Amino acid sequence: MTYSEKTTTTRPTQALPLAGFRVIDYSHFLAGPYLSRCLAALGAEVIKVERPTTGDAGRQHAYFINGQSGYFLQQNMGKQGLCINLKDPRGLDLMHKLTDTADVFVENYRPGALKKLGLGYDALSGRNPGLVYCSISAYGHTGPDAHRAGFGLIAEAKSGIMAMVGEPGQTPPLLRVSLGDMYTGIHGVASVCAALLGRVKSGRGQHIDLSLYDCLVSMHDYAVQCYTLSGGQEIPVQTGHDMPQSTLYGVFTASDGHLVIAAQVDDAWKRFAGLIGGQALAADARFHTADGRNQNRVEILALARAWVSARSVAECLAALDAIDVPSAKVQNIEEVLNDPQIVARNMVIAQDHPVLGKVRLPNLPFNFSGCDTTVTMPAPLMGQHNRRIAADLGYSEADIEALLKDGVLYAEEAVGQL
Repeated sequence: MTYSEKTTTTRPTQALPLAGFRVIDYSHFLAGPYLSRCLAALGAEVIKVERPTTGDAGRQHAYFINGQSGYFLQQNMGKQGLCINLKDPRGLDLMHKLTDTADVFVENYRPGALKKLGLGYDALSGRNPGLVYCSISAYGHTGPDAHRAGFGLIAEAKSGIMAMVGEPGQTPPLLRVSLGDMYTGIHGVASVCAALLGRVKSGRGQHIDLSLYDCLVSMHDYAVQCYTLSGGQEIPVQTGHDMPQSTLYGVFTASDGHLVIAAQVDDAWKRFAGLIGGQALAADARFHTADGRNQNRVEILALARAWVSARSVAECLAALDAIDVPSAKVQNIEEVLNDPQIVARNMVIAQDHPVLGKVRLPNLPFNFSGCDTTVTMPAPLMGQHNRRIAADLGYSEADIEALLKDGVLYAEEAVGQL
């Protein structure tokens, strides 16, 4: 790898937006941890609560190095780590004391699971009326499927999105990014911030019920309205490398790789047509409207593919840039990390991890004029901050030692070596 490391030059003039708020993250895998990771970047104190010995299930996901999971490191940076046995009454009591001090509680267990533990919304809000309690689940807390388990993959399949990608007639491909989890997580960020703002006036928190399935259905920019407004006649299907409703807009193969071209707007199309077919194509009135281009897309695509295939990616991009038609190379991840734009935007950050040393991970896309949201604190080791958090709640050193000895508080071996 050759990508460079950029040091941010932002000079903070304001406190981070969520400074002073305490968040309890009792979630696992991705949607919940991503939500609370964002809140940590925005300044909240986030305490990651895990179960003894195994911790967040995300710790078992690749990429592994020296026993540490890159998956976990990425989604849990900026948090403190508390590892506690909630099945022991002393552990549950500690958790209740902690949630009494919190502004936000984040969980993504199956509906009803935390109620049995004494950590449901009613129990916690009864003790702390100002608590904003955010639940994430596959289907939500209501409806006939509320009891069912699910992951992002399930929501992607159910939502209709998967049915629209891939080659016509072929098995739909995996999306290879956790769209359902990440999209739901960022909706959680917006919802939590709105609830905290609403609390200023009402004085009370509330329960936020987010569903992966709901979030992905809400993401459809045209499929739902195409179906409803056509009286059920339009059902978007797999179209491969372009969009029939937006000609010309898609993926094309050059002599040495792939690129995307977005010439679906009238003016951009005319410039593109002049480039690949001269004045005759640019002046062809059949193609001067979106409807006309869509009706003649087979002819247009054949011309575009022939022009692109005769050139390298670099040659195509240079020609398209010269006439201001949006285009880009289809990059692999190494190319992304070496992209000067990504370096300039500080989208890969370095952190000092107590076990791994320096690690490089993706940044979040937050850019504020008055503060720097780059997280420098790495994800916690399991139980790394047990002592600090318990002491903050009023536990004496002797109490903490007893909890550690009895396994109510647990820390991985590396914590003792810090």
